Amino acid sequence: MNAMRALIRLTWIEIRMYLREPVAAFFTFAFAPMMLILFGSIFGNQPNPLYGGRGMVDVSVPAYLGVIIATVGLISAPIGTATAREFKVLKRFRATPLPTWMYMAANILMYYLVTLLGGIALVIVGRWLFHMRFDGNPLWVWAGFTLSTLAFIALGILIAAVVPTARTAQAVGMIAAFSMMALGGAWVPREMLPSSVLQIARWLPLTHVVTMMRGLWAGASPGDHMGDIGFLLVVLIASALLTIRAFRWE
Repeated sequence: MNAMRALIRLTWIEIRMYLREPVAAFFTFAFAPMMLILFGSIFGNQPNPLYGGRGMVDVSVPAYLGVIIATVGLISAPIGTATAREFKVLKRFRATPLPTWMYMAANILMYYLVTLLGGIALVIVGRWLFHMRFDGNPLWVWAGFTLSTLAFIALGILIAAVVPTARTAQAVGMIAAFSMMALGGAWVPREMLPSSVLQIARWLPLTHVVTMMRGLWAGASPGDHMGDIGFLLVVLIASALLTIRAFRWE
């Protein structure tokens, strides 16, 4: 019980510190809703045969969830973790009576919660301003979102584990995140991407996030996306195992 209280308190401290970073907060809570408002105002949300009878906003909201997931997982998580190591925060934490796993658990929980809050903000904007359709099972959508978020957080912490500095973590994370957003159907619907890009994109984790979230959003079952689920599970497990081997506290 004391460990749980300590974990909750540490997580809350990490959340407050995250919210004090204006750039991180902007890209987590405001960037995707602003994109939705911009493109929703331009293209509207009328049913379109290109999207299977759905509107642009209907398919963009689950795709933009991928933008938030990638931003937090591949940019915020590696920068935050590498910065904490660089400024010897991790070293000082190891000198406290708290177990080292608690720091990692609090950070993972913090990144998950801010990603979830960013996703909720995006959904509210889509529903309130554009009457977005949702035909899925909320439980399956949440499960898919959770798997995707944890996989990307694990990947981001792995980046922090193997790069030497926070600046390098920032560069690697931003290149990875924006490349995946551009090629994986997060920024531009995959229906508008050339086949050559789609062939490359199928090897990118974010492609599987966007494909799965769009499918679950439209009412598909998890069984329809076992390939995406399996791919993300491999990313999650492999990243976690490699991080355990490579992570440096100082």
